[in-house]
Amino acid sequence: MSRYKLKVRLGDTDMGGIVYYPNYHKWMDEATHEYLGAIGVPSSKLFSQQNIGVPLLESKCNIHSPLFFEDCVEVVSSVLELFNKVFKISHLFYKNDHIVAEGYEIRAWATFEGKLKTHPIPQEIREKMVGIESIQN
Repeated sequence: MSRYKLKVRLGDTDMGGIVYYPNYHKWMDEATHEYLGAIGVPSSKLFSQQNIGVPLLESKCNIHSPLFFEDCVEVVSSVLELFNKVFKISHLFYKNDHIVAEGYEIRAWATFEGKLKTHPIPQEIREKMVGIESIQN
């Protein structure tokens, strides 16, 4: 699990002052990369040292309460499902200890060496993601 804190910027809102919905997906993306860094595998190093990336396959977000300019938000992320080459990561958006939105992403572990293709998630990273006892094949 990781925690990613952000403050809503004016540019994140629409003319009504409410956060424009695609920003939740942007923040989920940022939270995923924060998660990877928190478990010791920053995306920048994965790509620069191993040509590995985590392309997005699916994304969904349900918004329960609006967010506004200068709201402080915490995104709590954890891996829900882990397969050989794919993982599903959950993102809960909190404002003042209340869940205001929740979503998930499904991402592939992929090599960018030559043609883009999926690659098995290394066992040591799988263990860091969710713990060895809850890994699915």
